[in-house]
Amino acid sequence: QPLFQIDREPLDVAVAQAKAQLAQNKARLEQTTREAARLKALLAQQAISQREYDTAASDDAAARAAVQASDAALRQADLNLTWSSVSAPVSGITGRAAVSEGNLITTGGLLTTVVQVNPMWVRFSVSENELNAAMPGGKFKPQAVRGVELILPDGSTYPVRGKLNFAASQINPGLGTLQLRGEFPNPDGALLPGQFVRARLLTGERDGVFKVPQNAVVQTDKGAVVMLAGADNKVEPRPVQTGAWSGSDWVILGGLKAGDKVIIDNLIKVRPGAPVAPHAPGEGPGAAGKPGAAPAAAPAAAPAKG
Repeated sequence: QPLFQIDREPLDVAVAQAKAQLAQNKARLEQTTREAARLKALLAQQAISQREYDTAASDDAAARAAVQASDAALRQADLNLTWSSVSAPVSGITGRAAVSEGNLITTGGLLTTVVQVNPMWVRFSVSENELNAAMPGGKFKPQAVRGVELILPDGSTYPVRGKLNFAASQINPGLGTLQLRGEFPNPDGALLPGQFVRARLLTGERDGVFKVPQNAVVQTDKGAVVMLAGADNKVEPRPVQTGAWSGSDWVILGGLKAGDKVIIDNLIKVRPGAPVAPHAPGEGPGAAGKPGAAPAAAPAAAPAKG
């Protein structure tokens, strides 16, 4: 659908002039062709000099080139005329018009902005370490990404899973990140251009890792730590290696083993060496005045997501 109509009159005049110039050059070509043929016959009879014929042949070649040039000029004028009707290059929505009827515009001037909203592209960057930690085998491969999830500003997850349609060929040396782009269906316009969202890569499953709630992982100057209920039910800090998020959980790549009891609540009251009464999440609390604890899940395949 046309968005703007540029004044056609000057362009119509340019087309008419180009047509007239082409007709004139064609007439000139016919004349030079006849003259060259006539002098060629006279040259065969030695009635004229070679120089006279060469001049006529050169004039004929120049006239032929002039026809080609004027034909190209006519095509350019026709093309300019078609561009007088400005249509949207993509399906989408337009912003405010930068000009109004009667304004003088110049080549390259902005008329309006058209943005494609369905599908919607989401550009994001992921650090090299996060990418490699999230991938099975510890090496990022775009073809291994099963999909992309979006976390909206309100914390909810966009209901439609997207796909990765671009990955930069190199790491940004200044930031240590890789530029990625996801594509998401957006039929109802729930996603808006320029909106801030968080992206999560779905990279398959990994064996031998654990998932623990995010609030159970404490970040210290020496790295990530979780609090365990030890064999004697006393608090024991344990350094762990974190991967990516999986929903509201951290994926723990190392530092835990099957049977460890990870404390997931009342962490503000927990101190190393303090006694605790562990119990499973959702069950009754431990002894009065003592923080509760919950056992970690058994080793399971946990989606490593970025």
